[in-house]
Formats: sequence, structure tokens, C-alpha cells
Amino acid sequence: MLKPEDNERLARIGPGTPGGEMMRRYWQPAALASELPDKDGAPVRVRLLGEDLVAFRDSDGKVGLVDAYCPHRRAPMFFGRNEECGLRCVYHGWKFDRNGDCADMPSEPADTPLKAKVKMKAYPVHEAGGVVWTYMGPKDKMPAPPDYEWMRAPPTHRIVSKTFEHCNYLQGLEGGLDTAHSSFLHNNNIAAKNQTRQIDTAPALDVELTDYGYSYISTRRVGVGRKYVRVYQYMMPAQQARGAYSALDGTRRDIPEIDGHIWVPIDDETTYVYNWAYAYDSSFPISPEHGEAREHYAGRGKVDLIPGTFKPKANASNDYFIDRQVQKTKTFTGIPGVNTQDYALQEGMGAIVDRSKEFLGTSDKAIVTMRRLMLEAVNDVERGLTPRGAESKAVGDVRPYDNIIDESVDWRETFASELRAKW
Repeated sequence: MLKPEDNERLARIGPGTPGGEMMRRYWQPAALASELPDKDGAPVRVRLLGEDLVAFRDSDGKVGLVDAYCPHRRAPMFFGRNEECGLRCVYHGWKFDRNGDCADMPSEPADTPLKAKVKMKAYPVHEAGGVVWTYMGPKDKMPAPPDYEWMRAPPTHRIVSKTFEHCNYLQGLEGGLDTAHSSFLHNNNIAAKNQTRQIDTAPALDVELTDYGYSYISTRRVGVGRKYVRVYQYMMPAQQARGAYSALDGTRRDIPEIDGHIWVPIDDETTYVYNWAYAYDSSFPISPEHGEAREHYAGRGKVDLIPGTFKPKANASNDYFIDRQVQKTKTFTGIPGVNTQDYALQEGMGAIVDRSKEFLGTSDKAIVTMRRLMLEAVNDVERGLTPRGAESKAVGDVRPYDNIIDESVDWRETFASELRAKW
């Protein structure tokens, strides 16, 4: 269990909170690059770590991320005119560039000194991997921008999406790090007896600390002399990567892939989940059709979202489209969509779960370790230290992997080359 005061330190992420100050020491996704397709295009509302912001792509093609409200009279900048390398407030015409500097103040005298004094809050931006990243912490503590392997895969071999989840980010992260639940929550064929994660429903877990977080290893026995080993990567503060070698029946997928998620707090009670996947073999590009089919299987394809939003149609208001007859006869949950199954449970816990009421088991080792590392990071930031993972150079050189191997084989030797980035 987690003490209530520690739960608060991790779950609350607004400005000035211990958890919020820790999260601001890492680069965070602010938007998909596809949300800002055009120079001088429409601004986009962004709510991140409890702050209201606006993103826009200026005349040079660079993205700015600024305060949602004009510093003059606090008018909403979402309605601003994006023109000539700046966002102009439509209330009085004050214009600010992507750095937050005032470029024009037409409602004031031409020689006014006010123009040089007024500045809008603006955060540094880095665009890569189909994502607009931002750093919201102290400038003198800003680490190098992120450079994960999935970001280096070419667009032809990578997909990135985004979904809204109505709960605290930590619930989503813990679900991602929990490997044992796949034997139950994601059992979509209860009649099949040859699924790797049904043959052994109690995996043995090992956690190995790294400078970016940890690797954790799930081992299941899947027949005489055989074992299914899955090596995950947890990258602080809230990203998980996993191998996607096999379907549940142990057969290879059509495209050798790696996938993962980043859980990004909108505020204390809502989250955007950035979902990414990439083919790790250059011979296997990911077609748009495959990418959409993959997203639909998870429950987050274009047809699965409320039009114009990142919110799933399947949600608490309709019980995630649960079908009790399907639950009795075909799948463990009766809920379609792998991620939809996750959301039903994670959102169903409440906006912020009370972890002091938990009874944890051996399968929760990765979750317990993550919480400990996150609390250490909060404490480090409070002491003026750099939290684990914020400046890791190794994080861009690792990848996860999974496969079925002989029980006598050392997975470290067998997987050694596969656990190193190649893009």
C-alpha cells in the first residue's frame, strides 16, 4: 500500500506541488504534430500539468506554446489571429511571438515603453517523432530534448496517437506496468488453451534498476522446456515500452513491432495517453491501413473516437459497451478493445485511487518499484538534485523485446542484440 501523504505527493501535479515540480523536470508531450498541420493555422488549446496553454505554428513553421490568456486583460488567446510569426489577441490587437515577446501593441502609442516590458508566459518546444514536446521546469535545469528510439524511426515505420483518459495519470501508468493482468483483462478468447499468457497466468517478475528507470522481466512457462520472456522498459517519469513479438497464441505478428505509451497529466484527474509503435526492421513499413487496424483493435481508431476529440466513444456513460453475453461465452470482460478494457478498470477506480486500501502481491513488483523511484525523484527535486532519468544518455539506446525460448537458455545472452536500439 501507499501512505495517503505519499499518494498525494505523486498524484497531484499542479504548479507548486511536489509531484508537479518533479514532472516539470522532464520533457512532456504537449500535442501531436498533426494537431498543428499548417503555418499560421488555427491555434490549439493545451491543458498540461494543470496549466491552460495555447499552441500555434507560426509563419516559419515553428511551434509556440504560450499562456492561454493575454497578459493585457486575460482574453483567451485561442481566438487569436495567427499571423506573421505571432499570435495576435483579437481583443485589443496585442501580438506575441512564440517566445512570448510582444511584437506589436497597436492600442498603445507607438513609442510606448510598455511593449518592451510586457511578456507572455511561453515554454520551450521541441518537435520530433510526430510529437510537440515542451519543458516546463526551471530553465537552468532543462535537460537535452528527448531522443527515444521510436522517435528516430522514419514516419513510414512509426505510428503515434493520443487518447483521453478520465483518471489520474498514475492509474494509467500502473496499468501499463502491470504485466499479470493481460492473462485476465485482455483474454479475448476464453476458449483458447494455447495462449502464452493463459498457459502460465502467474509470471515470475524481476526488476533491474537503470539510470532512466528500470527494465523489468516477465517469465512464463509455456510448455515442456519452453518459456516466454518479455523484457519491458520503464522510462521515467511515465513512459513504458514493450516488445510486441507475439500474439497471445505465441505466433509472430505480420510486422515485428515495439510499442508503448506515455501517460501525460492534463490535470490531477484527467490524462492524455500518447500511444506509439514502430517497426524495428526497416524491411517492414507500417502502412496506414495496418496502423488504423492496430489502433481499432485497441479501441482507439478513428471510428472509435468522438469526432473532433481524442475521447473514446466507449466510456463510463455507456459502460464501455460491455456485452454480458460475450463475457459469458467469448471474452473475459465482454468489453471490445484492449485499451478500452484498461480504461474501464482504471477510470472505474475513481479519479484518484486511494492506494492506502490496496493489498499488493508478488505480481506488483514493477508497480511498487516505480512508486519508490517516483517518490525518490520528488525528494531529489525538493533537495535541488536532478531526478533519475531526466538526463539519461542510455535511454535512447535501449529497447524492449519478447520471445519464446528454451527454458535452459539465458535470456540476457539470447536477447542481448535485440535490446539495443538500431534506428
